[in-house]
Amino acid sequence: MTGPTLKVLALFLSNRTDEIAGSEIAKNGKLASGTLYPILLRLENAGWLTSRWETEDPRELGRPRRRLYRLTGEGARSAKAAFNEISLGTGALVWR
Repeated sequence: MTGPTLKVLALFLSNRTDEIAGSEIAKNGKLASGTLYPILLRLENAGWLTSRWETEDPRELGRPRRRLYRLTGEGARSAKAAFNEISLGTGALVWR
């Protein structure tokens, strides 16, 4: 698992809302879109994330429509397991 993928998963695990827009993940994770969106696609294809387009009218919002991502139960369990596995060898913080 790559460092940027771990960064994305950490953002989901520490997020206080159900869904995160891709643009928010890019901003908070300091990841370029060319790095971020392939990661999100791989995680979604693996069943770790789900996504949907927001339903609000972009013209009324005054911005482009956003794609919202949500960590699945399987994704949360798998991400926590990945962080636990990494921390076993490093003594770093463990997600619980």
